Amino acid sequence: MGLQEQKRHFSVNLLDWYMMNRRDLPWRRHNNPYFTWVSEIMLQQTRVDTVIPYFNRFITNFPTVQALAEAPEEEVLKNWEGLGYYSRARNLQAAARQVMELHGGEMPQDKQSVFALKGVGPYTAGAILSIAFNQPQPAVDGNVMRVLSRYFLIDEDIMKGSTRVLMEELATELIPEGRARDFNQALMELGALVCTPKAPHCLTCPVMEQCSGRIAGRELTLPVKTKAKPPRPEQRLVALVEGRGEHRGRVLVRQRPETGLLARMWELPHVLAAPAAAGKAAAPLADEPAMALLAGSLWAEGFAARPEGLATHAEHVFSHIVWSLQVYKCTEQDKGSELPLIAAEARAAYDAQAASKAGSAVADTGESPISAEPKADAELPSADGSAPGTAYTESQSGSLLEHNKPLSASITANASQEVLTGKGDGLTYQWIGPEDMEKLAFPNVFLKLLRSYFAGAYDEVAE
Repeated sequence: MGLQEQKRHFSVNLLDWYMMNRRDLPWRRHNNPYFTWVSEIMLQQTRVDTVIPYFNRFITNFPTVQALAEAPEEEVLKNWEGLGYYSRARNLQAAARQVMELHGGEMPQDKQSVFALKGVGPYTAGAILSIAFNQPQPAVDGNVMRVLSRYFLIDEDIMKGSTRVLMEELATELIPEGRARDFNQALMELGALVCTPKAPHCLTCPVMEQCSGRIAGRELTLPVKTKAKPPRPEQRLVALVEGRGEHRGRVLVRQRPETGLLARMWELPHVLAAPAAAGKAAAPLADEPAMALLAGSLWAEGFAARPEGLATHAEHVFSHIVWSLQVYKCTEQDKGSELPLIAAEARAAYDAQAASKAGSAVADTGESPISAEPKADAELPSADGSAPGTAYTESQSGSLLEHNKPLSASITANASQEVLTGKGDGLTYQWIGPEDMEKLAFPNVFLKLLRSYFAGAYDEVAE
Protein backbone atom coordinates (compact mmCIF):
# COMPACT_ATOMS: atom_id res chain seq x y z
CA MET A 1 0.00 0.00 0.00
CA GLY A 2 1.39 3.40 -1.00
CA LEU A 3 1.63 6.49 1.18
CA GLN A 4 -1.49 8.11 -0.25
CA GLU A 5 -3.56 5.02 0.39
CA GLN A 6 -2.14 4.82 3.91
CA LYS A 7 -3.22 8.42 4.51
CA ARG A 8 -6.70 7.76 3.15
CA HIS A 9 -7.04 4.66 5.33
CA PHE A 10 -6.08 6.71 8.38
CA SER A 11 -8.55 9.54 7.75
CA VAL A 12 -11.54 7.38 6.85
CA ASN A 13 -11.18 4.83 9.63
CA LEU A 14 -10.34 7.41 12.27
CA LEU A 15 -13.44 9.45 11.51
CA ASP A 16 -15.68 6.37 11.51
CA TRP A 17 -14.29 5.34 14.89
CA TYR A 18 -14.70 8.82 16.37
CA MET A 19 -18.33 9.18 15.35
CA MET A 20 -19.07 5.95 17.22
CA ASN A 21 -16.82 6.45 20.26
CA ARG A 22 -16.42 10.15 20.98
CA ARG A 23 -16.76 11.23 24.58
CA ASP A 24 -19.63 13.40 25.71
CA LEU A 25 -17.73 16.47 26.87
CA PRO A 26 -19.48 19.70 27.91
CA TRP A 27 -17.63 21.90 25.42
CA ARG A 28 -18.68 19.57 22.59
CA ARG A 29 -22.39 19.99 23.29
CA HIS A 30 -22.51 23.50 21.86
CA ASN A 31 -20.76 24.82 18.79
CA ASN A 32 -19.70 27.90 20.69
CA PRO A 33 -16.29 29.40 19.79
CA TYR A 34 -15.91 30.87 23.27
CA PHE A 35 -16.52 27.49 24.91
CA THR A 36 -14.01 25.86 22.56
CA TRP A 37 -11.42 28.50 23.38
CA VAL A 38 -11.86 28.23 27.17
CA SER A 39 -11.71 24.43 27.07
CA GLU A 40 -8.53 24.37 24.99
CA ILE A 41 -6.76 26.77 27.33
CA MET A 42 -7.83 24.73 30.35
CA LEU A 43 -6.72 21.47 28.73
CA GLN A 44 -3.13 22.65 28.40
CA GLN A 45 -1.15 20.49 30.82
CA THR A 46 -4.34 19.30 32.56
CA ARG A 47 -6.34 16.11 32.09
CA VAL A 48 -9.87 16.08 30.72
CA ASP A 49 -11.48 14.60 33.84
CA THR A 50 -9.92 17.35 35.93
CA VAL A 51 -10.98 20.11 33.56
CA ILE A 52 -14.69 19.21 33.31
CA PRO A 53 -15.87 20.61 36.69
CA TYR A 54 -13.64 23.67 36.31
CA PHE A 55 -15.02 24.31 32.83
CA ASN A 56 -18.63 23.99 33.98
CA ARG A 57 -18.10 26.39 36.87
CA PHE A 58 -16.13 28.85 34.75
CA ILE A 59 -18.78 28.99 32.03
CA THR A 60 -21.53 29.34 34.63
CA ASN A 61 -19.77 32.34 36.16
CA PHE A 62 -18.43 33.81 32.91
CA PRO A 63 -20.88 32.66 30.19
CA THR A 64 -19.70 35.09 27.51
CA VAL A 65 -16.55 36.82 26.32
CA GLN A 66 -17.96 40.07 27.69
CA ALA A 67 -18.61 38.57 31.13
CA LEU A 68 -15.03 37.33 31.32
CA ALA A 69 -13.58 40.61 30.07
CA GLU A 70 -15.47 42.65 32.66
CA ALA A 71 -14.91 40.35 35.67
CA PRO A 72 -12.50 41.29 38.47
CA GLU A 73 -9.22 39.43 38.02
CA GLU A 74 -9.42 38.08 41.56
CA GLU A 75 -12.71 36.38 40.72
CA VAL A 76 -11.24 34.84 37.57
CA LEU A 77 -8.24 33.50 39.49
CA LYS A 78 -10.48 32.08 42.22
CA ASN A 79 -12.42 30.15 39.57
CA TRP A 80 -9.10 28.86 38.20
CA GLU A 81 -7.72 27.93 41.62
CA GLY A 82 -6.22 24.42 41.59
CA LEU A 83 -5.66 24.15 37.84
CA GLY A 84 -2.13 25.54 38.01
CA TYR A 85 -0.28 27.71 35.49
CA TYR A 86 -2.30 30.73 36.49
CA SER A 87 -0.85 32.78 33.64
CA ARG A 88 -3.35 30.89 31.49
CA ALA A 89 -6.24 32.52 33.33
CA ARG A 90 -4.71 35.99 33.13
CA ASN A 91 -3.92 35.59 29.44
CA LEU A 92 -7.44 34.31 28.77
CA GLN A 93 -8.98 37.35 30.40
CA ALA A 94 -6.57 39.70 28.63
CA ALA A 95 -7.47 38.06 25.31
CA ALA A 96 -11.19 38.39 26.10
CA ARG A 97 -10.63 42.12 26.47
CA GLN A 98 -8.83 42.10 23.10
CA VAL A 99 -11.85 40.42 21.52
CA MET A 100 -14.15 43.02 23.02
CA GLU A 101 -12.01 45.95 21.91
CA LEU A 102 -10.90 44.75 18.47
CA HIS A 103 -13.69 42.41 17.34
CA GLY A 104 -16.85 43.68 18.99
CA GLY A 105 -17.07 40.71 21.33
CA GLU A 106 -17.17 38.14 18.51
CA MET A 107 -14.44 35.53 18.23
CA PRO A 108 -12.39 36.31 15.07
CA GLN A 109 -12.35 33.68 12.33
CA ASP A 110 -9.05 34.43 10.59
CA LYS A 111 -5.81 32.80 11.68
CA GLN A 112 -3.83 36.02 12.07
CA SER A 113 -6.37 37.57 14.44
CA VAL A 114 -6.80 34.41 16.51
CA PHE A 115 -3.05 33.90 16.78
CA ALA A 116 -2.68 37.53 17.94
CA LEU A 117 -4.78 36.85 21.05
CA LYS A 118 -2.73 36.75 24.24
CA GLY A 119 -1.84 33.23 25.29
CA VAL A 120 -2.87 31.65 21.97
CA GLY A 121 -0.16 29.72 20.15
CA PRO A 122 -0.19 27.56 17.00
CA TYR A 123 -2.03 24.61 18.56
CA THR A 124 -4.81 26.63 20.22
CA ALA A 125 -5.30 28.77 17.11
CA GLY A 126 -5.66 25.64 14.98
CA ALA A 127 -8.05 24.05 17.49
CA ILE A 128 -10.30 27.12 17.63
CA LEU A 129 -10.41 27.59 13.87
CA SER A 130 -11.02 23.92 13.10
CA ILE A 131 -13.40 22.98 15.93
CA ALA A 132 -15.35 26.22 16.20
CA PHE A 133 -15.38 27.22 12.52
CA ASN A 134 -14.63 23.94 10.71
CA GLN A 135 -11.64 25.46 8.94
CA PRO A 136 -8.99 23.00 7.62
CA GLN A 137 -6.30 24.09 10.06
CA PRO A 138 -3.99 21.64 11.87
CA ALA A 139 -4.11 21.42 15.67
CA VAL A 140 -0.89 19.64 16.61
CA ASP A 141 -0.18 18.95 20.27
CA GLY A 142 1.70 16.17 22.05
CA ASN A 143 -1.10 13.66 21.52
CA VAL A 144 -1.23 14.32 17.80
CA MET A 145 2.54 14.14 17.33
CA ARG A 146 2.62 10.82 19.16
CA VAL A 147 -0.10 9.33 16.92
CA LEU A 148 1.45 10.57 13.69
CA SER A 149 4.96 9.51 14.74
CA ARG A 150 3.77 5.96 15.30
CA TYR A 151 1.42 5.60 12.37
CA PHE A 152 3.86 6.99 9.80
CA LEU A 153 7.04 5.76 11.55
CA ILE A 154 8.55 9.23 11.92
CA ASP A 155 11.90 9.19 13.75
CA GLU A 156 12.29 12.95 14.06
CA ASP A 157 12.58 14.45 17.55
CA ILE A 158 9.18 15.95 18.37
CA MET A 159 10.83 18.57 20.58
CA LYS A 160 12.34 20.25 17.51
CA GLY A 161 10.52 23.06 15.75
CA SER A 162 11.20 21.49 12.35
CA THR A 163 9.36 18.34 13.43
CA ARG A 164 6.33 20.36 14.50
CA VAL A 165 6.27 22.01 11.06
CA LEU A 166 6.45 18.56 9.45
CA MET A 167 3.60 17.32 11.64
CA GLU A 168 1.44 20.35 10.87
CA GLU A 169 1.90 19.85 7.15
CA LEU A 170 1.06 16.15 7.45
CA ALA A 171 -1.97 16.77 9.65
CA THR A 172 -3.30 19.33 7.16
CA GLU A 173 -3.05 16.78 4.32
CA LEU A 174 -5.03 14.26 6.36
CA ILE A 175 -8.06 16.48 7.01
CA PRO A 176 -10.99 15.32 4.81
CA GLU A 177 -12.76 18.11 2.98
CA GLY A 178 -15.44 19.71 5.13
CA ARG A 179 -14.62 17.53 8.18
CA ALA A 180 -11.93 19.54 10.00
CA ARG A 181 -14.04 19.90 13.16
CA ASP A 182 -14.57 16.17 13.61
CA PHE A 183 -11.20 15.06 12.28
CA ASN A 184 -9.04 17.15 14.59
CA GLN A 185 -11.08 16.09 17.60
CA ALA A 186 -10.84 12.48 16.44
CA LEU A 187 -7.06 12.73 16.23
CA MET A 188 -6.88 14.18 19.75
CA GLU A 189 -9.28 11.51 21.02
CA LEU A 190 -7.22 8.69 19.57
CA GLY A 191 -4.10 9.96 21.31
CA ALA A 192 -5.93 10.43 24.60
CA LEU A 193 -7.78 7.11 24.75
CA VAL A 194 -6.00 4.58 22.53
CA CYS A 195 -2.53 5.62 21.35
CA THR A 196 -1.41 6.45 24.87
CA PRO A 197 2.20 7.24 25.84
CA LYS A 198 3.30 4.11 27.69
CA ALA A 199 0.75 1.39 26.93
CA PRO A 200 -0.94 1.94 23.55
CA HIS A 201 -4.04 -0.18 22.99
CA CYS A 202 -3.08 -1.33 19.53
CA LEU A 203 -5.64 -4.15 19.31
CA THR A 204 -8.53 -1.69 19.63
CA CYS A 205 -7.02 1.00 17.42
CA PRO A 206 -9.12 1.80 14.33
CA VAL A 207 -6.00 2.36 12.17
CA MET A 208 -3.81 -0.47 13.46
CA GLU A 209 -3.74 -2.39 10.17
CA GLN A 210 -1.68 0.27 8.43
CA CYS A 211 0.26 1.61 11.43
CA SER A 212 3.90 1.51 10.34
CA GLY A 213 5.16 1.86 13.90
CA ARG A 214 3.18 -1.17 15.08
CA ILE A 215 4.22 -3.25 12.08
CA ALA A 216 7.88 -2.40 12.78
CA GLY A 217 7.49 -3.12 16.50
CA ARG A 218 8.27 0.51 17.34
CA GLU A 219 5.03 1.53 19.03
CA LEU A 220 6.71 1.69 22.43
CA THR A 221 9.81 3.59 21.28
CA LEU A 222 8.02 6.30 19.33
CA PRO A 223 7.79 9.22 19.36
CA VAL A 224 11.44 10.26 19.64
CA LYS A 225 11.59 12.94 22.30
CA THR A 226 14.57 14.66 23.88
CA LYS A 227 14.38 14.36 27.62
CA ALA A 228 13.66 17.62 29.37
CA LYS A 229 16.11 18.90 31.94
CA PRO A 230 15.08 17.49 35.33
CA PRO A 231 13.53 20.01 37.71
CA ARG A 232 15.84 21.64 40.22
CA PRO A 233 15.30 20.43 43.82
CA GLU A 234 14.72 23.02 46.51
CA GLN A 235 14.14 22.72 50.22
CA ARG A 236 11.76 25.37 51.54
CA LEU A 237 10.63 26.31 55.01
CA VAL A 238 7.01 27.39 55.33
CA ALA A 239 5.54 29.44 58.20
CA LEU A 240 2.03 28.60 59.32
CA VAL A 241 1.66 31.51 61.75
CA GLU A 242 -1.27 31.30 64.17
CA GLY A 243 -2.60 34.61 65.38
CA ARG A 244 -3.12 35.59 69.01
CA GLY A 245 -5.39 38.16 70.62
CA GLU A 246 -7.37 39.95 67.97
CA HIS A 247 -5.91 37.58 65.36
CA ARG A 248 -6.89 34.39 67.21
CA GLY A 249 -8.29 31.77 64.84
CA ARG A 250 -6.50 33.34 61.89
CA VAL A 251 -3.35 32.58 59.90
CA LEU A 252 -0.88 34.98 58.28
CA VAL A 253 -0.72 34.93 54.48
CA ARG A 254 0.94 37.18 51.95
CA GLN A 255 0.11 38.30 48.43
CA ARG A 256 2.47 38.02 45.48
CA PRO A 257 3.67 41.22 43.75
CA GLU A 258 1.44 43.10 41.33
CA THR A 259 3.27 41.81 38.27
CA GLY A 260 5.24 38.72 37.31
CA LEU A 261 4.84 35.13 38.33
CA LEU A 262 1.56 34.27 40.07
CA ALA A 263 0.83 37.97 40.32
CA ARG A 264 -1.53 38.91 43.16
CA MET A 265 -2.07 35.33 44.29
CA TRP A 266 -1.84 34.47 48.00
CA GLU A 267 0.54 32.11 49.78
CA LEU A 268 1.96 31.16 53.17
CA PRO A 269 5.24 32.95 53.92
CA HIS A 270 8.15 30.69 52.99
CA VAL A 271 11.94 30.80 52.82
CA LEU A 272 14.53 28.96 50.73
CA ALA A 273 16.81 26.78 52.86
CA ALA A 274 20.39 26.00 51.87
CA PRO A 275 20.72 24.94 48.19
CA ALA A 276 20.89 21.28 47.24
CA ALA A 277 24.15 19.72 46.10
CA ALA A 278 24.39 19.21 42.35
CA GLY A 279 22.46 16.17 41.17
CA LYS A 280 21.05 15.42 44.60
CA ALA A 281 17.70 15.90 46.26
CA ALA A 282 17.36 18.84 48.60
CA ALA A 283 18.23 17.64 52.10
CA PRO A 284 15.93 18.60 54.99
CA LEU A 285 17.29 21.22 57.35
CA ALA A 286 17.39 20.20 61.01
CA ASP A 287 14.47 21.60 62.99
CA GLU A 288 16.47 23.90 65.27
CA PRO A 289 18.30 25.88 62.56
CA ALA A 290 15.22 25.68 60.34
CA MET A 291 13.00 27.29 62.97
CA ALA A 292 15.63 29.92 63.75
CA LEU A 293 15.96 30.76 60.08
CA LEU A 294 12.19 30.96 59.65
CA ALA A 295 11.73 33.18 62.71
CA GLY A 296 14.50 35.50 61.58
CA SER A 297 13.07 35.75 58.09
CA LEU A 298 9.61 36.63 59.44
CA TRP A 299 11.20 39.27 61.66
CA ALA A 300 12.94 40.76 58.63
CA GLU A 301 9.52 41.10 57.01
CA GLY A 302 8.18 42.95 60.03
CA PHE A 303 6.45 40.10 61.89
CA ALA A 304 7.29 38.56 65.24
CA ALA A 305 6.51 34.83 65.38
CA ARG A 306 7.88 31.87 67.32
CA PRO A 307 8.07 28.48 65.52
CA GLU A 308 6.60 25.77 67.77
CA GLY A 309 7.43 22.65 65.81
CA LEU A 310 7.20 20.80 62.52
CA ALA A 311 3.58 20.50 61.35
CA THR A 312 4.00 18.51 58.15
CA HIS A 313 6.11 17.78 55.11
CA ALA A 314 4.86 18.39 51.58
CA GLU A 315 6.22 18.13 48.06
CA HIS A 316 5.18 19.94 44.95
CA VAL A 317 6.45 19.56 41.40
CA PHE A 318 6.64 22.73 39.34
CA SER A 319 7.71 23.06 35.71
CA HIS A 320 11.38 23.49 36.58
CA ILE A 321 11.57 23.09 40.37
CA VAL A 322 10.66 20.42 42.91
CA TRP A 323 9.80 21.91 46.25
CA SER A 324 10.32 19.83 49.36
CA LEU A 325 8.45 21.77 52.02
CA GLN A 326 9.01 21.72 55.77
CA VAL A 327 5.94 23.39 57.26
CA TYR A 328 6.32 24.79 60.77
CA LYS A 329 3.50 25.84 63.00
CA CYS A 330 4.33 29.24 64.47
CA THR A 331 2.72 31.54 67.04
CA GLU A 332 2.39 35.29 66.70
CA GLN A 333 4.47 37.18 69.27
CA ASP A 334 4.53 40.70 70.63
CA LYS A 335 6.90 43.02 68.80
CA GLY A 336 8.79 43.47 72.04
CA SER A 337 10.08 39.88 71.99
CA GLU A 338 13.73 38.94 71.51
CA LEU A 339 13.39 38.00 67.88
CA PRO A 340 16.32 40.19 66.72
CA LEU A 341 18.55 37.69 68.53
CA ILE A 342 16.71 34.80 66.85
CA ALA A 343 17.23 36.53 63.51
CA ALA A 344 20.98 36.62 64.09
CA GLU A 345 20.96 32.93 65.04
CA ALA A 346 18.98 32.20 61.89
CA ARG A 347 21.57 33.84 59.69
CA ALA A 348 24.35 31.92 61.43
CA ALA A 349 22.49 28.62 61.00
CA TYR A 350 21.85 29.32 57.35
CA ASP A 351 25.44 30.37 56.66
CA ALA A 352 26.77 27.25 58.40
CA GLN A 353 24.69 24.91 56.28
CA ALA A 354 25.43 26.82 53.08
CA ALA A 355 29.16 26.75 53.80
CA SER A 356 29.08 22.98 54.30
CA LYS A 357 27.84 22.63 50.74
CA ALA A 358 30.29 25.09 49.20
CA GLY A 359 31.56 23.98 45.83
CA SER A 360 28.76 21.47 45.30
CA ALA A 361 25.69 23.63 45.23
CA VAL A 362 23.50 23.86 42.17
CA ALA A 363 24.69 26.66 39.90
CA ASP A 364 22.72 29.85 39.83
CA THR A 365 20.31 29.82 36.90
CA GLY A 366 20.47 33.57 36.48
CA GLU A 367 16.75 33.86 37.19
CA SER A 368 15.37 36.68 39.28
CA PRO A 369 14.19 35.76 42.80
CA ILE A 370 10.73 35.26 41.37
CA SER A 371 11.25 32.76 38.57
CA ALA A 372 9.64 33.17 35.18
CA GLU A 373 6.66 31.16 34.00
CA PRO A 374 6.45 30.07 30.36
CA LYS A 375 6.20 33.07 28.04
CA ALA A 376 2.73 34.39 27.43
CA ASP A 377 2.70 33.16 23.84
CA ALA A 378 4.30 29.79 24.60
CA GLU A 379 1.66 27.10 24.87
CA LEU A 380 1.76 24.23 27.29
CA PRO A 381 1.29 20.61 26.21
CA SER A 382 -2.34 19.57 25.94
CA ALA A 383 -4.30 16.98 27.87
CA ASP A 384 -4.14 13.23 28.45
CA GLY A 385 -0.59 12.09 28.20
CA SER A 386 1.21 14.69 26.14
CA ALA A 387 3.40 15.44 29.14
CA PRO A 388 3.04 12.45 31.48
CA GLY A 389 3.40 13.04 35.18
CA THR A 390 3.56 16.81 35.04
CA ALA A 391 -0.08 17.79 35.30
CA TYR A 392 -0.90 20.46 37.84
CA THR A 393 2.47 22.12 37.55
CA GLU A 394 3.09 25.66 38.65
CA SER A 395 6.27 27.71 38.31
CA GLN A 396 7.00 29.60 41.46
CA SER A 397 9.99 30.65 43.49
CA GLY A 398 10.72 33.54 45.82
CA SER A 399 11.43 33.60 49.53
CA LEU A 400 11.47 35.69 52.62
CA LEU A 401 15.26 35.80 52.55
CA GLU A 402 15.12 37.50 49.21
CA HIS A 403 13.52 40.52 50.91
CA ASN A 404 15.80 40.73 53.94
CA LYS A 405 15.53 44.41 54.81
CA PRO A 406 13.67 45.09 58.07
CA LEU A 407 10.22 46.40 57.21
CA SER A 408 7.83 48.63 59.01
CA ALA A 409 4.22 47.69 58.43
CA SER A 410 1.34 50.06 58.01
CA ILE A 411 -2.22 48.97 58.63
CA THR A 412 -4.96 50.08 56.29
CA ALA A 413 -8.65 49.28 56.15
CA ASN A 414 -9.95 46.88 53.51
CA ALA A 415 -13.61 46.38 54.29
CA SER A 416 -13.55 44.39 57.55
CA GLN A 417 -10.18 42.79 56.83
CA GLU A 418 -6.89 44.02 58.25
CA VAL A 419 -4.27 44.53 55.54
CA LEU A 420 -0.59 44.99 56.37
CA THR A 421 1.66 46.43 53.70
CA GLY A 422 5.40 45.98 53.90
CA LYS A 423 6.86 49.34 53.02
CA GLY A 424 10.21 47.93 51.97
CA ASP A 425 9.06 45.44 49.36
CA GLY A 426 5.41 46.32 48.87
CA LEU A 427 4.13 42.84 49.68
CA THR A 428 0.69 42.67 51.24
CA TYR A 429 -0.13 40.50 54.25
CA GLN A 430 -3.43 39.53 55.85
CA TRP A 431 -4.64 37.51 58.79
CA ILE A 432 -7.27 35.18 57.36
CA GLY A 433 -9.82 32.73 58.71
CA PRO A 434 -11.49 29.79 56.94
CA GLU A 435 -14.20 32.06 55.53
CA ASP A 436 -11.56 34.00 53.59
CA MET A 437 -10.55 30.86 51.69
CA GLU A 438 -13.62 31.39 49.52
CA LYS A 439 -12.45 34.86 48.51
CA LEU A 440 -8.70 34.66 47.99
CA ALA A 441 -6.93 32.63 45.28
CA PHE A 442 -4.03 30.40 46.33
CA PRO A 443 -1.62 28.18 44.37
CA ASN A 444 -2.60 24.56 44.85
CA VAL A 445 0.11 23.59 47.33
CA PHE A 446 -0.83 26.38 49.76
CA LEU A 447 -4.52 25.77 49.22
CA LYS A 448 -4.09 22.18 50.43
CA LEU A 449 -1.97 23.18 53.42
CA LEU A 450 -4.44 25.82 54.56
CA ARG A 451 -7.45 23.57 54.16
CA SER A 452 -5.71 20.90 56.22
CA TYR A 453 -4.84 23.44 58.90
CA PHE A 454 -8.38 24.79 59.21
CA ALA A 455 -9.64 21.20 59.35
CA GLY A 456 -7.49 20.67 62.45
CA ALA A 457 -4.85 18.48 60.85
CA TYR A 458 -1.95 20.11 62.71
CA ASP A 459 -3.50 20.51 66.16
CA GLU A 460 -1.09 18.01 67.73
CA VAL A 461 2.07 20.07 67.18
CA ALA A 462 3.62 20.52 70.60
CA GLU A 463 4.21 24.03 71.90
